[in-house]
Amino acid sequence: MDVPNAFIGKTHQPTHEEITDALGPASTPWHELLDWFAKEMHVNQEWKSSSPKWGWTLLLIFKKRRIAYLSPCAGCFRVSFVLGDRAITAFRASSPSKSLLKLLDEAPHYAEGTGPRFMVKTASDLTAIRRLAQIKLAN
Repeated sequence: MDVPNAFIGKTHQPTHEEITDALGPASTPWHELLDWFAKEMHVNQEWKSSSPKWGWTLLLIFKKRRIAYLSPCAGCFRVSFVLGDRAITAFRASSPSKSLLKLLDEAPHYAEGTGPRFMVKTASDLTAIRRLAQIKLAN
C-alpha cells in the first residue's frame, strides 16, 4: 500500500515545523539523510509540487542532475530514485540483499530508467538509500 504525501491539498511549500509535525518520529532520519546529502553529496534542495492533488516533494540535485526525490508522509517519508542502466548494473554488482534486489526488480520502469521507492521510518532504513545515491552519482 502506498502511503499518501502529507501535503496533498496544500498550495504553499511546507515549513520546517509542518514537516517535523507530519513526519513525527521519522523527522530524525529525514534530517539525518538531508544532512548526509548536503555534507557528503553536496546536493542542493528544491521543493516542487506539480499539483496540490500530489502534494510536495523535495528534490535533491547535484549540479543539474536529480539524485533523489523525498516525499513527506504521515509518520514516514518516501525516497525515490530514477536509475539508468549503468547504475542498475553497478548496484547489482555491489552484492545487495535479496530484499533490495526484489525492490529493484519490482520497481516501475520509465523511459528515463528504473524507479525504486523506499519508505523510511527509522535511521536503519537509510543505508540502502545512501548506497544507491552514491551509485547514481557515480554512474
